[in-house]
Amino acid sequence: MKDSMGKNGIILAVFALVTTALISITYFGTVEQIAAQKQKKLLDTLNAVIDKSSYDNQIQFDCVIVNSAPLLGDKLPKHIYRATLKGEPTAVAIETTAPDGYSGKIELLVGVKTASVPGEAMVTGVRVIKHKETPGLGDKIDLRINDWVLSFNDKIYSDALLSNWAVKKDGGQFDQFTGATISPRAVVNAVKKSIEYYLANQVDISSEVNGCSITQQASQKVSNDE
Repeated sequence: MKDSMGKNGIILAVFALVTTALISITYFGTVEQIAAQKQKKLLDTLNAVIDKSSYDNQIQFDCVIVNSAPLLGDKLPKHIYRATLKGEPTAVAIETTAPDGYSGKIELLVGVKTASVPGEAMVTGVRVIKHKETPGLGDKIDLRINDWVLSFNDKIYSDALLSNWAVKKDGGQFDQFTGATISPRAVVNAVKKSIEYYLANQVDISSEVNGCSITQQASQKVSNDE
């Protein structure tokens, strides 16, 4: 009887060890796969707001991390991804938040570059990353629902054109939606403020230490594993 119980105990122990090993192998394989998928999704989104022919660096691994609640929407850290061509800055993609959407925060990625005239900037693209706006109304800010967000492409920002940066109901150049003005107004205002942040901090953005380098990410992974 005791021998039988001992054998069963050994079998269970071996089974537990094998199961744990298989789970560990699956976990680490899945973690790497998920990380790769996230990087691909990030790069696809960056290329949606910045023309990939305008840079030759690994933009997804080149960024600064900033905190600017007044202009970027909330106190959470924001990534500003830097595009360069032959070592020269060409554009940035700024994470920003519209805190005043109809149903809560609207997370955005705004592509912007310096225009030909000093003090001006040009939008290269805008994408809504996350929102909870009302289906059929405010959710038209999402490109999957409506192409409204493409109206930001190539728009110029400057002090002289400041009045343009509003929805038409407020005297600006951007359409609002029938029965839904709050959502587009929030997005326009957030894009405007992100451009203002860019113009006020161009030098620092270009010169700041890289916060998204592959080396730094590897170091962070080791730290997390420990």
